[in-house]
Amino acid sequence: MPDRGGLSVPVRVRPGASRTAVGGRYDGPFGPALVIAVAAPAVDGRATEAARRALAAALGLRPASVLLRAGAASRDKLFTVDGAPEDVAARVDRLRDGTS
Repeated sequence: MPDRGGLSVPVRVRPGASRTAVGGRYDGPFGPALVIAVAAPAVDGRATEAARRALAAALGLRPASVLLRAGAASRDKLFTVDGAPEDVAARVDRLRDGTS
């Protein structure tokens, strides 16, 4: 099924961090990825859920707007931001490239 105006966002998750942080670049399997550090451990999907919520917060969106598309058991994930406003891609670029 095609995305309904969704934006694909490659992410590299760093679980077990001292605090949650969104920003930085990692060249991963889905292309240049946004780095998200989360305090949650990589157990039972907790780090994935924390990363999903952190991404939504960093983009100023509701968590329900951010969906996991690939990488449930990997540090490299592909999220879709469903129905993303036009400026979300620019926000992702700024976070990833450290220009915000």
